[in-house]
Amino acid sequence: MSDHSYILPGATGDWEVVMGLEIHAQVVSNAKLFSGAATAFGAAPNTQVSLVDAAMPGMLPVINERVVEQAVRTGLGLNAQINLWSRFDRKNYFYPDLPQGYQISQFQFPIVGEGEIECERDDGSRFTVGIERLHLEQDAGKSIHDLDPNSTYVDLNRSGVALMEIVSRPHIRSPEEASAYVAKLRTILRYLGTCGGDMEKGQLRADVNVSVCRPGQYEKFRETGDFSHLGTRCEIKNVNSLRFIRQAIEYEAKRQIDIIEDGGKIDQETRLFDAGTGVTRSMRSKEEAHDYRYFPDPDLLPLELQQTWVDEIRAGLPELPDQKRVRLVSELGLSDYDAAVLSADKDRADYFEIVAEGRDAKLASSWVNNELYGRLNKEGLDITDSPVSAEQLGGLIALISDDTISGKIAKDVFEILWSEGGAPAKIVEEKGLKQVTDTGAIEAVIDRLIADNPDQAAQVKDKPKTMGWFVGQVMKAMQGKANPQAVNEILRKKLLG
Repeated sequence: MSDHSYILPGATGDWEVVMGLEIHAQVVSNAKLFSGAATAFGAAPNTQVSLVDAAMPGMLPVINERVVEQAVRTGLGLNAQINLWSRFDRKNYFYPDLPQGYQISQFQFPIVGEGEIECERDDGSRFTVGIERLHLEQDAGKSIHDLDPNSTYVDLNRSGVALMEIVSRPHIRSPEEASAYVAKLRTILRYLGTCGGDMEKGQLRADVNVSVCRPGQYEKFRETGDFSHLGTRCEIKNVNSLRFIRQAIEYEAKRQIDIIEDGGKIDQETRLFDAGTGVTRSMRSKEEAHDYRYFPDPDLLPLELQQTWVDEIRAGLPELPDQKRVRLVSELGLSDYDAAVLSADKDRADYFEIVAEGRDAKLASSWVNNELYGRLNKEGLDITDSPVSAEQLGGLIALISDDTISGKIAKDVFEILWSEGGAPAKIVEEKGLKQVTDTGAIEAVIDRLIADNPDQAAQVKDKPKTMGWFVGQVMKAMQGKANPQAVNEILRKKLLG
């Protein structure tokens, strides 16, 4: 049994949970998948709808090359197979916010095949999740039920927006692993620039397939590929936060265990997660592929890519989070933990790299991860909205490194930068905050303190820790401007010999 097994106790014995996720990621593109309509978030209802999106008679879809490029970039970032030949199919189902009565998607022949990504648990251990496929499809519109008690309103702004559906293998074994997988995937997409990843804006949504089985059955599935070893799965649709993903899995797994142990059976169905109550509820019976009556879209030719084009895209890939983490450790000497924290968020990593350029990387990491993020979290701000720019913080780090100011004074300067702005060096100069490194001046203060406190000074030889009192008194006398290292060295020399 793995140390990371997620065991759920039941009345009749232990259970394990198995999950596969389908992530719908909105492609970063100025136009939709098959039309030139805009994709900006927050536009007034039905103001970003072309005749193609509204499925007007005679309108034909035209593939957006930029979206195809973004899908290939994503596939390469997931270490996945890029299929040079793929095809669009019609997936038939009827919803009021799907004007055509079908969705243009990919089924048998997706643009991206098998891949894998490495993820990290909370304790730093890593696990790998296989990617089954990535295919392109168009989004549906949005039905709005709360504007009128007797009517449903339909907003077609999202209709036709390009989505990448990224389907994982059932390699995820706990709520923690599920959220870690989504977080890592979102980070990769942001590094690649192929999806904004903002779950609140619907840019990233997760369908979570959950089943439960007895211990040992999952290992048999991995050995044989036979899904009969796993329990009947239920799909939880459109979960839009990492916290909700964990909550939905915990509830759904326990619900299935209770049903089985009471002598019932799990119906394969699609369910919704109610964030308010923390429960999942039935939405509809789960369709199989044949229910959608897939067939090749007659209005779109197969998608044929040139290997040279794919190679050009590969050559232009940015440094991805795993590569960055390794580099921050090997080249900048950061701890694996600090490197992982920094590389897990592209905006944080970009900010740090500016702060650390040509400076003490470990000190820069400490200030970004602790001082800056502590204040950002307290104020409820994102790093992109930080009042202190990376250039300003880098300037502050430089002043600490060259002993112009102490770490304590730096915190005071940081507060001024946060509330008033300005240049760190100018603030230090104007406010007279420069650190005193003149050992003669420090020694004069120490000599006076020793003379005034002979008993306290005599105590230090027997109890070296009491020297801390003298350090505090020196710093107080010099208004915190004395160089702490110099203070400690002189005190040790005079009090300990």
